[in-house]
Amino acid sequence: MNQLSEICRPIEGDLQAYRQLFEQTLQQENPLLQLAINHLLQRPGKLVRPILVLLSARYVGKVNEAVLHTAVALELLHTASLVHDDVVDHSDRRRGQKSVNALLNNHIAVLVGDFLLSKALYHAAATGSTQVVTWVSELGQTLSDGELLQIANTDKKTISEEDYYEVIRKKTAALFITCAKAGAFLAGGSDEEVKGLEAFGKAVGTCFQLRDDIFDYDQQNNTGKPTGNDMKEGKLTLPVIHALLASKNEQMFALAMRVRQGEASETEIQQLVDFALTQGGIAYTREAMAKYSQRALDALPNAESRDPAIAESLASYVNFVVGREK
Repeated sequence: MNQLSEICRPIEGDLQAYRQLFEQTLQQENPLLQLAINHLLQRPGKLVRPILVLLSARYVGKVNEAVLHTAVALELLHTASLVHDDVVDHSDRRRGQKSVNALLNNHIAVLVGDFLLSKALYHAAATGSTQVVTWVSELGQTLSDGELLQIANTDKKTISEEDYYEVIRKKTAALFITCAKAGAFLAGGSDEEVKGLEAFGKAVGTCFQLRDDIFDYDQQNNTGKPTGNDMKEGKLTLPVIHALLASKNEQMFALAMRVRQGEASETEIQQLVDFALTQGGIAYTREAMAKYSQRALDALPNAESRDPAIAESLASYVNFVVGREK
């Protein structure tokens, strides 16, 4: 967290203004709604997305009210998607505490997610920019499309990196893309600057998901074994995809199809996890992260008004995403 604090040092005042606006908008009279919101606020996460909005704005100009409303809108949309995802995935934990659906129930969780989504659109409208409203609306569609695409892929009889990266683009990178380009756009960035930061967001968002995928193979837990949670949900991520494609092992491929269909036992899932580890899946995924992190740095535009401290923070932001621990 110290690294993230250093990254935020040049935008401390902006980040404080964001926090005030975010917490202010979530004060509600409905006691049940407030109970759920207070629960969410106990573990707000690392705020990597609003931080990206603010850094992108400061890279090309200044943070204004519209930028703050956009940061709030995008974090609310992200939070809404997490609440809904936990219902869809039957998850009972989120950020180290009970998920909203576990704390209350699925019915309430869906309504809380809907409320947060509506609030996100309210703040998008508060920017006064039809372009930002369009981007936020399109983002909501893209996130849902990505989730449905991932579900549809479970019925596929083929495995490819192309399918994997398409899901990443829609489920994860799309949010980082919108954060970066909206911040730059509202701060008065040129078309070239906005496009450069959009490319930055896509690359760093891809890194974020690749890092998440590696976490599922982490052996630093009570059992000393990787969790394999993604596979338990029928998801095949890059480490195992690479292992399957590189080895052309038909037995493991058949097992992977069983995992996709939710038919594999825990022992079989562990077998496929071990296979990914022994076949160099983690090393390959780390190489992919390194490629995309360099792509992010190369995408940063040569902004005339660039503050060296902000440029350094954006570079450190990439390193944080790649090296973060959960």
